[in-house]
Amino acid sequence: MISESVTVPSGEAGLAGDLVVPAGARGVVVFAHGSGSSRLSPRNRAVAEALRRAGFGTLLMDLLTEDEERRDSVTAEYRFDIGLLARRLVDAVDWLEQRPDTADLPAGLFGASTGAAAALVAAAERPRRVSAVVSRGGRPDLADAALPLVAAPVLLVVGGDDGQVLGLNRRAAEALSAPHTVHVVPGATHLFPEPGALEEVAEAAAGWFRDHLGAGNGCGSPA
Repeated sequence: MISESVTVPSGEAGLAGDLVVPAGARGVVVFAHGSGSSRLSPRNRAVAEALRRAGFGTLLMDLLTEDEERRDSVTAEYRFDIGLLARRLVDAVDWLEQRPDTADLPAGLFGASTGAAAALVAAAERPRRVSAVVSRGGRPDLADAALPLVAAPVLLVVGGDDGQVLGLNRRAAEALSAPHTVHVVPGATHLFPEPGALEEVAEAAAGWFRDHLGAGNGCGSPA
């Protein structure tokens, strides 16, 4: 098993990350956290643990540097900069491809909140590497013009009581040309704190990656 703290290079930035890849992994999933969060998000870490039990590697990483995080906590100027966040996810996907121990593993993306939009933009930019995308309570609408360009199958998981976000997800789904599903967790709100809600998110994500990671448009297939 690979388990290490890593630094993912992105332009002049070095982004802190935690990479865990079980022996015999069927792929590796890169996590894109939501606005105001980090790689230490307890919700994403819970989902990552479930994915590892299902046989997937995971890379949880900070999308902002420490200086950017401090500034963003006051100004909120970076958390909605989807272009910046997507570029950093693309750099993470490329970095995994350059590592001998992960180069042959197909990549998936798991995005929460604004991170979901960044994941979709990154998937559109790396169709030969990104095989599947999952959004948890995400804002896929913020991916805007990239939505019809996404080739990877997309799962949009939304709480049934997260009314505004559910509507935004359904409208974004209409713009997707790739295979996609909107999975509604009944009675769940935005952060899925209800009993069993986050477990349903993890189960749905693991199933989606089992079905799609490495298939179709993914690693090694034509763009």
